[in-house]
Amino acid sequence: MQKAAPLFTPVLIAGCVIMLVSFAIRASFGVFQIPIAEEFGWLRAEFSLAIAIQNLAWGIGQPIFGALAERIGDRKAIVLGALTYAAGLVLSSFAMTPEAHQVLEILVGFGIAGTGFGVILAVVGRASSDEHRSMSLAVATAAGSAGQVFGAPVAEYLLGIMSWQMVFMVFAATILATLACLPLMRAPEPTGRAELEETMGALLGRAFRDPSYTLIFLGFFSCGYQLAFITAHFPAFVTEMCGPIVPGGVLHNIGITTTSALGAVSISLIGLANIAGTLTAGYLGKRYSKKYLLAGIYTARTIIAAAFILTPITPATVLLFSVSMGALWLATVPLTSGLIAHIYGLRYMGTLYGIVFFSHQLGSFMGVWLGGWMYDLYGDYTMVWWIGVGVGAFSAVVHLPIRERRTHLAVA
Repeated sequence: MQKAAPLFTPVLIAGCVIMLVSFAIRASFGVFQIPIAEEFGWLRAEFSLAIAIQNLAWGIGQPIFGALAERIGDRKAIVLGALTYAAGLVLSSFAMTPEAHQVLEILVGFGIAGTGFGVILAVVGRASSDEHRSMSLAVATAAGSAGQVFGAPVAEYLLGIMSWQMVFMVFAATILATLACLPLMRAPEPTGRAELEETMGALLGRAFRDPSYTLIFLGFFSCGYQLAFITAHFPAFVTEMCGPIVPGGVLHNIGITTTSALGAVSISLIGLANIAGTLTAGYLGKRYSKKYLLAGIYTARTIIAAAFILTPITPATVLLFSVSMGALWLATVPLTSGLIAHIYGLRYMGTLYGIVFFSHQLGSFMGVWLGGWMYDLYGDYTMVWWIGVGVGAFSAVVHLPIRERRTHLAVA
């Protein structure tokens, strides 16, 4: 009897470590929103635009790094991504103007692309057996959520003992340290002969002619909008809009005495809840239709966001929102990447997912930038929330017509 392939391979473990650190740093940028703006006397929109550009650069860089990984090798692409990430952080620590931050966040965004979903999930997907692929993608994605658990609170703690410039330096050293995992990042090419012979151009043409690929692309926009807006603006939103923390209450007794601390903890709590949510999505993705699961997730997000903004903002509703939204946070990623692998194969999964992820990052750019711009314009985030509700409902609808079946290979 043939021994079953293990779920936790060296490739998966190494991929999880890189994703955890990369996303811990990325998820912490919202914590720097107020300190940097106050130090230089900037409008909220200035640093928001920097984070928005970071997200857009991440989206542009994702298909580029996916294609690079498929051309020059996964590990070389990851090294390039880590070096770019560290360079962006170090140079940003010396930036004194909004424009400098905004330009340098392009490097940070490209660095996230080289150490994030597109490259890592493609390697993990190829190294996984058919039986474990959905769950492996979920585990790697959950590692990103684990990074979010630690990223914001660690940044908040470090800001209490050093300047934000030094925190950026520490983060740069940390992302470079993940390169020690690279010897484990060796993935085979578990593909059939026809899939190996198909060129990237032929596959891209096949995907671009397929309405399902367009629907996947459009549907991922709202995921980026909602996640990036919350990551960048929720700590500031909670700091300024949440009701007071009651002295002697549960939160006060465990050390959360300010709404600023609650904002950082809320991002951590979202990441913690998403570990369970993402693993559940991976488990369900093997057994049920991925497109219907995605439609359900976007519907639930729409309802949760609408309910939150319609009720008074209190510490209790912040915690409830963080847990419920967190359970759906990155649950779309293993399902979307798994859907692409299922329909189009594994050979150029990194490139195809990277292109779809660009839509996600267009949404991220809009969510972060609109958050800062509308805050400066109206003095609150209400309108940005309602736009997020609308695009979430749109994504729920567009996933329904997707044809969830393998397309015909076009060998050049």
